[in-house]
Amino acid sequence: MNVMGELQCYATVARSDVAAIMPQIRDRLASYQAVIAAEAPDSVRMEYPFGWLALRWDAAGLVLQGGAEAATGLARLKDLMATAVRVYARPNPPAVVWQGDNAGDTHLESFRLMEVAASVRITPHMQRVRLHGTGLDRFAAFGAMHVRLQLPTPEVPAPVWPIAGPDGLPLWPDPENKPAPRVYTVRQLNAAEGWMDIDLLLHDTDGPGATWARTVQVGEHVGVIGPVGRPLKPQADHYLLGADETGLPAIARMLESLPAAASGHAFVEVAREADVQPIANQTGIALHWIYRGDAPAGAALEAAILAQPFPSGNAFGWFAAEAAHATAVREYWRGTLGLGRDQTLVAAYWRRGTSGHMAG
Repeated sequence: MNVMGELQCYATVARSDVAAIMPQIRDRLASYQAVIAAEAPDSVRMEYPFGWLALRWDAAGLVLQGGAEAATGLARLKDLMATAVRVYARPNPPAVVWQGDNAGDTHLESFRLMEVAASVRITPHMQRVRLHGTGLDRFAAFGAMHVRLQLPTPEVPAPVWPIAGPDGLPLWPDPENKPAPRVYTVRQLNAAEGWMDIDLLLHDTDGPGATWARTVQVGEHVGVIGPVGRPLKPQADHYLLGADETGLPAIARMLESLPAAASGHAFVEVAREADVQPIANQTGIALHWIYRGDAPAGAALEAAILAQPFPSGNAFGWFAAEAAHATAVREYWRGTLGLGRDQTLVAAYWRRGTSGHMAG
């Protein structure tokens, strides 16, 4: 039932095989802490704390609808639905053109231009950068921990920042002057005071993120899009967490923000003891540090996670590391143990030998 006075959007997508991809679209949208309000063979309605969405499909295509009290919530719904279509309708995803409230508005609600307030080396391989900006409440509003930094580079020192496209997703007005995107965890956030901390891993071979972290100066500007990624399951009683250095900021934030009654185990692999950083663990989750020395990253971490029994009852597993080890953990949790998407989140934060968008 729609609420009088709320903001609404709708779009129609022509796609003859839409029924084949609807299970994936439905599951992705549900994983963002949705409540399934109604469901039929050709439709589903989901409700979130910030709004609702409804999908209907037939042989001709898909109809998307959404409603929210605030523009921030409406923009979030557009982002979730358009991204789901883009991801699962590959390789030739159809265009999503939103109609209704705020249609055609080029203001990108998920984007903030922020200023560097401080940059400090906290361990030999980790740089903490504090960013100042306004309107940061959205980065705490949706349960996700990550943002997509839009980094200036030596080749593009003065990027042209994104606007919202017809689908509500980022559109680059000048692709030749586009910043370099890298995904990072928000290590700490104080929306009231207008700042967030980002911990950036300094790799042995620097990509755009590490290069920026080593050289950035106070007063410089950087773009931030977010939040991105699936939200954590905060209502679980027990957790099994694992990460290498790229996922360390995320595990640190979880241990400092999950309920005190949460129990379980968290494994963090670093090169050496000098890479350990203080974590104000407020939970009952036991933190285990693994020192790999000169061995390849990820093998010892994977072994530790696979050897640890998955918690029974209301439990959640979270793992982030190099792609091959992430695949092994995902296949074990999902395939061997038969755990669902609502019980696990496994992410490949990097791939050995390549420089990707996911950085930490």
